[in-house]
Amino acid sequence: MQTFFREPLTLDEATRADMRADLPGDFVALSGGVTHYEVAGPEEGRPVVLIHGFSTPMFLWDYTLPALAAAGCRAARYDLFGRGFSDRPAGPYDPALFDRQLLDLVDALGFAAVDLVGLSMGGPIAITFADRHPDRAGKIALVDPAGFAAKPSLATILLFLPGIGEIIMATVGNRVILGGLPRDFKDTARLPAYVDKYRAQLPYRGFKRALLSTMRNMPLTRMGDVYRRVGQQGRDILLIWGREDRTIPFPTSERVRAALPKAIFHAIEGAGHMPHYEKPEIVNPILVDFLGR
Repeated sequence: MQTFFREPLTLDEATRADMRADLPGDFVALSGGVTHYEVAGPEEGRPVVLIHGFSTPMFLWDYTLPALAAAGCRAARYDLFGRGFSDRPAGPYDPALFDRQLLDLVDALGFAAVDLVGLSMGGPIAITFADRHPDRAGKIALVDPAGFAAKPSLATILLFLPGIGEIIMATVGNRVILGGLPRDFKDTARLPAYVDKYRAQLPYRGFKRALLSTMRNMPLTRMGDVYRRVGQQGRDILLIWGREDRTIPFPTSERVRAALPKAIFHAIEGAGHMPHYEKPEIVNPILVDFLGR
């Protein structure tokens, strides 16, 4: 199946040894596989973990991690299984897999409890963690989070179909994936460097299989009940949304706010699906203020 997807390289100890000089952070063996992560900031700082979205690995937080570290947080970011330079386990890529990876990482880093910042699919992962481990989660910041029903595109419908999705990924997968990246931006000034970093994960076996499995097993449009339960926990929650988001359109924020009625809300003007990446000069102070209260 891996050859079928035209992914020629394998992630293993040898390839990771060659990567160490060029990659930030380190690797840790967790129960589900090896995870690529990075930690910054003072050891005594408030622990916070950044969780990226559906397919873009931890470089998504390039402008966030240094800001939180400089503000005194003990900030960590990591590649979800199947993405970046973390392992590509067999799956299924469902809430249990991603929740276990996060819990194992929090334990490995020695954090008793941790604040969470989740972008897009990282939002449901953070919300699931708070729902399943309420004593291990602190504050939660959500950036354009997934979790509520959206009208699927024709391409998405086809990718859900067993066999059809595999053929699409094998034949035009890279073109489809890379072609969709500009949709996440309003201002494309940072897009070329973003695409270059994104490409680095494509040759490693298991990436496309992981994306298909995630689409089919992660309830990215059916998380309302989980959001509502966490919204009743009384914890501090921040919600940030790019006004020009075309991936999870801005009106969806109203449904999230209804599920999280006490959340602090900030709309970011002139930003798309990743306002923290397009407008770090606006979003970073909001995050620092929220986490530092």
